Amino acid sequence: MRETRAVREARRAREFEAFVAGAGGRLLHTATLLTAESDRDNPRARRLLTLALAHTYACWDRLRGEDPYHHARVRLALRFAHGAWHRYAVLPFGRGRPSAVGPLAGLTPQERLILVLRLYEGVAEEQVAALLGLPGEHVRAVCDRATATLLHPPRGPAPARVGAQVTVS
Repeated sequence: MRETRAVREARRAREFEAFVAGAGGRLLHTATLLTAESDRDNPRARRLLTLALAHTYACWDRLRGEDPYHHARVRLALRFAHGAWHRYAVLPFGRGRPSAVGPLAGLTPQERLILVLRLYEGVAEEQVAALLGLPGEHVRAVCDRATATLLHPPRGPAPARVGAQVTVS
């Protein structure tokens, strides 16, 4: 006996709700890291996640045998990369917004994207390169540079000395 359309749609909705209940928190944290927003105030990350999940839900029936988390993560990364391209009107992954306050705020959007995919999500270097259409060496260099920036943040200008005496020789 064939399932009715209503039964299929209800099953699909239950499966997707279970997926979001299990993976939504991690995907939101990934989106928050990408947008460099705080954990409490992250409207861009929530919008990014909503759009990625909407696309995943639209493709849900075609994901038979595929990992829906991987699909949602790819949609999230591509939507972030696309948004960075259009938002800053420069070459892909221009400098981040000055209002960014998250732990990765000092990185460019490209550095954040590569670092989050490589270190937080554990995606292989070759997969990140293929996803973003970049050479593997470039992905490795960007990841290394971003890691170095996080571990050793650039210092600000030296403080001015108050009351310093200058002697003329």
